[in-house]
Amino acid sequence: DEHIGTGMVGAPACGDVMKLQIRVNEQGIIEDARFKTYGCGSAIASSSLVTEWVKGKTLDQAETIRNTQIAEELALPPVKIHCSILAEDAIKAAIVDYRKKHGLERPAEKEAKAA
Repeated sequence: DEHIGTGMVGAPACGDVMKLQIRVNEQGIIEDARFKTYGCGSAIASSSLVTEWVKGKTLDQAETIRNTQIAEELALPPVKIHCSILAEDAIKAAIVDYRKKHGLERPAEKEAKAA
């Protein structure tokens, strides 16, 4: 589906895997987001929070979400910070996937792909 962007990330150290999908409307607004996460409660909570936060935002707005904001909102202990990093990486990967489908990749994204 051309309106869907999918990001899939994992943390080999702990075995957590996140799949996050966004549905973007014709105006470039994220109208829906879903996740499937295999991991601890902190990983699931981080994924869930990000999907709630991105709804109604533009891709550029969603891209500004940082793992520190997620960790603060969920009061994650230092040992679980990697869960918030995964959630940030997953939303960014979903945005890159959507942009790639529409030829909207940014120069840095194209360089990363070529490397």
